[in-house]
Amino acid sequence: MTQTPDERDVETRAQLLPEEQAGGSDAPRDQAEAILEESLERTEDPEGTQHSSTQTPG
Repeated sequence: MTQTPDERDVETRAQLLPEEQAGGSDAPRDQAEAILEESLERTEDPEGTQHSSTQTPG
């Protein structure tokens, strides 16, 4: 089971950088939470997620 990202981490990552602000985002908090959830999943189960993630080395 994947952990839920820390609320403080989500809020921090939801703050857009200037180049992200220029591109726009409809839901930066939702995007940050989704990215952190995927990262936690890859961290917890690198072998199990390797086939579906280009971020997991292998």
